[in-house]
Amino acid sequence: MISSNLEPKSGSIMTYFLWKLLSNANKTILPKIYRKPDLMKLTSFDKAVVGWKMFVTYKFLDAAKLKGHNVV
Repeated sequence: MISSNLEPKSGSIMTYFLWKLLSNANKTILPKIYRKPDLMKLTSFDKAVVGWKMFVTYKFLDAAKLKGHNVV
């Protein structure tokens, strides 16, 4: 049987929901960095939070694109 690249794999749907759950958790649990007055003076913890949020956001967008969502 020939599989099409247009059909999402079942694993991609699971990863989509995993990254969506992590993205929502980031929004509610982690501190909001944009409220800091000077972003050049972030602590190591704040830098780690920004890196984690970026990582989760990119993975979520990749999974959404694989699922078929219109991602810019």
